Amino acid sequence: MENKENLNKNNDSFSFKLKKYIKNLFNFSQYSFKTILYIILFVALVVISLWLLWYIYLGGGETFLLTLVVDWFINPIYLLGIFGILLFILIMGIQGLIVPIPSEIVLLAAGMIWGLVGGGIMGVIGSMAAALLCYYISRKGGRPLAEKFVGKSAISLADDFIHKYGMSAIIIARLLPFIAFDPISYTAGLVDLDVKKYSLGTFIGAIPRAFFYSWLGASFTVGITFPVSLLDLPTEQVEALSVNFNNVLLIVLVVLVIMFVAYYITSKHYEKKKSQ
Repeated sequence: MENKENLNKNNDSFSFKLKKYIKNLFNFSQYSFKTILYIILFVALVVISLWLLWYIYLGGGETFLLTLVVDWFINPIYLLGIFGILLFILIMGIQGLIVPIPSEIVLLAAGMIWGLVGGGIMGVIGSMAAALLCYYISRKGGRPLAEKFVGKSAISLADDFIHKYGMSAIIIARLLPFIAFDPISYTAGLVDLDVKKYSLGTFIGAIPRAFFYSWLGASFTVGITFPVSLLDLPTEQVEALSVNFNNVLLIVLVVLVIMFVAYYITSKHYEKKKSQ
């Protein structure tokens, strides 16, 4: 009897739970080869994203984000004219895969290129492209990975929430400007949400969001004519623009971390309540 009690205590210990968690984390035997490939893609994107975050805020790359947006995004799109629209949609879709360059930054750039109205319209189109790409990738291979890292209870909570509120939840999440756009897309792909409802909710919520960031981006470009070389601008102006871009990114990331922690705590409380 005493040995059984000791065994139960050992099984409840932190070290035992940690070992069990790590062992499960690297156990992919129950998944198909295709699912494993998607999981590898997710992990690679996370590693790249964390490195970029470190470089922007701690590695001396304060102007990296601004330089990337201007030299590799705004200037090429501007020079391509009408064909730049296709490049914008492509980049908007790709950015959904890289965490340190969220859609909010690209929407700012759209306002810098096309102004309030044009940037807003292009922002809605690009948002739909990014949202559907993230949703598709997450739906194909994201759930197994999410269950490994945050547990099935956290995903179960999202399932129940989506079943209860459905498209309304997507619209509200999209409407709030500093709630990160791409994680909502990934989450929608994890749960059982119909793609038609997801697309409609995203479209409705993306309209005010796109125009807000387009207005903000247009306000950054006062006195700047594109295409432009950052080397030709005063150092103070480049530094100010860099701070604006980095602050928007920082606000989005801080809100994202707060949401993740709150969601994780809520899911644990939900698991205990459900088991009772």
